[in-house]
Amino acid sequence: MRSDPIDKILLIPIARFINNSTTGGILLFAAAVTALILANSPIKDAYHHFWEHTFSIGFDEFVVSKSLHHWISEGLMSVFFFVIGLELKREIMVGELSKPKNTVLPIFAGLSGMVIPALLYLTLNSSGGASSGWGIPMATDIAFALGILYLLGDRIPGSLKVFLTVLAIADDLGAVLIIALFYTSEISMMSLLFGGGFLLILVVANVLGVRSTVFYGIVGIGGLWMAFLLSGVHATVAGVIAALTIPANVKIQDKKFVIKMNSLTNDFEKSIPNNATLLTYNQLHIVDRIRFYSKAALTPLQRLEHSMTSLVTFVVMPIFALANAGITFSGNFVEHLVSNVSLGVLLGLVLGKFIGIVMISKIIIKLKLAVLPEGLNWRHIYGVAMLAGVGFTMSLFITDLAFVNLEHVVQAKIGIFVASFICGVSGFLILRKV
Repeated sequence: MRSDPIDKILLIPIARFINNSTTGGILLFAAAVTALILANSPIKDAYHHFWEHTFSIGFDEFVVSKSLHHWISEGLMSVFFFVIGLELKREIMVGELSKPKNTVLPIFAGLSGMVIPALLYLTLNSSGGASSGWGIPMATDIAFALGILYLLGDRIPGSLKVFLTVLAIADDLGAVLIIALFYTSEISMMSLLFGGGFLLILVVANVLGVRSTVFYGIVGIGGLWMAFLLSGVHATVAGVIAALTIPANVKIQDKKFVIKMNSLTNDFEKSIPNNATLLTYNQLHIVDRIRFYSKAALTPLQRLEHSMTSLVTFVVMPIFALANAGITFSGNFVEHLVSNVSLGVLLGLVLGKFIGIVMISKIIIKLKLAVLPEGLNWRHIYGVAMLAGVGFTMSLFITDLAFVNLEHVVQAKIGIFVASFICGVSGFLILRKV
């Protein structure tokens, strides 16, 4: 295959950068740092004001107007949760969640790593408006945590990456349920009924064999997501629900696909070329059939997950970080840091995650309900337990849902930043010495 200069100079390096396992975490970190710099620069007022611009969609009397910040939290982050839903469905069908023996330890570790941080937070914030922040230290930022893990390279066993991935998936599922059950506004039953109707359409379409991703996009976004947005239930929940309705079956089985491909490639090889860069009509027809069968051999779920993961990694999460990580530090930074809200978040992420994950892991193994994955020792578990305290993206997201008081928001975000830094560095150092 001929390689053009632009491939060598631009496209291949960009592809390598995008496919690098640590890239997502690096970009997320860069976006967060940029937001902090802007929020503490001479243009800080313009930075904060920018996210409050109103953006409207609709027609005639039906118009939905929200701030740019709100659209990012309920719109772009719905895409993030949609991809989480796709990953969950795939993992349940054929991934690590399909093997109960391999999931007992990380799933229970993930659940315990949510409960203990919440309890620690509530010991310091048991009443008043601050008490609603108990969900903040329950989250794990899978992009940052796995990014740090991949920085350690081959010294980390593959089974540890699987352990952290399953733990984070359980964590994400728990976060979705918490958002749906506890961080919702007043519910409009009429809008929720409309949402149920659109969900029924998606389910029936799946059963009937509809495989058009455009159809699922129109009904899922224009119907289900919009209904949830107006219902009071957080719209990101619609992203997960819609993802679970995406078909995960193929139209042509692998053996038949191989036979078809062999036949078509043989036909292509035998076809008479026109001695030009353009294909002949017959060649074009063969290539079109190859494309048809290639698409039929892929499930819509896998096509969407593959195409949307990069969108989430390189667009959705960095934009979310830019909009939410910008805290303006004033002279009372220390006062905010030692506030009950900040300390509750910090202790929950640093100590609560570690204690919860390590404690339940030791109990389960002591009771012989599970064993340590092959190639792992307790130092590996300690390191992962620290990395799980990097709660950046999801913790920031829940912060905006939990608080009305802006001072509590600032205090919580300071706690998130400090805790995530401590956990990231500590986890890296523990695992580096394994």
